Amino acid sequence: MAADPASKLPATFAAPATATADVTDADALAAALGTLRERLGPIEVVLFSPRPSLEWLKPVLDTGPQDVANALALSVVAATAAMQTVVADMRGRGRGTLLYTTGGAAIEPHRDRAVSGRAYTAESAYVRMLYDALGNEGVYAAQLTVVGPIGPGARHEPDAVADELWQMHTRRDQPLFVLR
Repeated sequence: MAADPASKLPATFAAPATATADVTDADALAAALGTLRERLGPIEVVLFSPRPSLEWLKPVLDTGPQDVANALALSVVAATAAMQTVVADMRGRGRGTLLYTTGGAAIEPHRDRAVSGRAYTAESAYVRMLYDALGNEGVYAAQLTVVGPIGPGARHEPDAVADELWQMHTRRDQPLFVLR
């Protein structure tokens, strides 16, 4: 009989806690993060990586104002809400990590992915500002931009992406990493 791999993990990892929220609803997001904080203690790392709607994959000439507003609500407004929910505690402790992921349109805008290109570029600027503003306080903010598909057998294996995020968290030396 094989040993249960979870039995080798520290107790805090044996039974993961979850909380669900629409990240575009700032109050629901704050409540979900608050629930996790109550169950697990101080939040040390936040990974903000929402999946955009596939309906936003439109050419620039077919992109309307509501498409852009929806994408900015997900990539920038919700990212701000997540940060504001946890950063005061992180600053008070003098440590923490805020990680953000975007797709390749953040650094390689394409006319057929116009919504993502604009929203991810805005998110990138925001993360860079966080990196500059929080770095001297022990709070690390960084962005991982993944150019190309993620998935088993795809250009980027999920484990490789997870490893890069872990390396970012432990190295804490740059505001932007790109996986090509």
